[in-house]
Amino acid sequence: MVFLLKFGKSYTKWITNYVIIKITTMARAMFEYTKTVLKKVSFNSDLFCKELEKALNRLLPYEIEELTIWVKQFTANKPELYVCMTLMR
Repeated sequence: MVFLLKFGKSYTKWITNYVIIKITTMARAMFEYTKTVLKKVSFNSDLFCKELEKALNRLLPYEIEELTIWVKQFTANKPELYVCMTLMR
């Protein structure tokens, strides 16, 4: 933090904005990666449930809400994956 004080408030604000953007971008990348993994393991309901459980532990609350919507749409025509929906509650 000491090095931020040398550059003044404008630099501190820039760094803060950069960090917020970086965290948001990384979180979004994790969400997209989760969807990719879930698509790839959807052939096996056990694997799908395990990956879904991992995702629910790692994602941010607002991403879990988005994931819930996505999973409902994705599993609409895949009844074998309905057993994993109990994890979403």
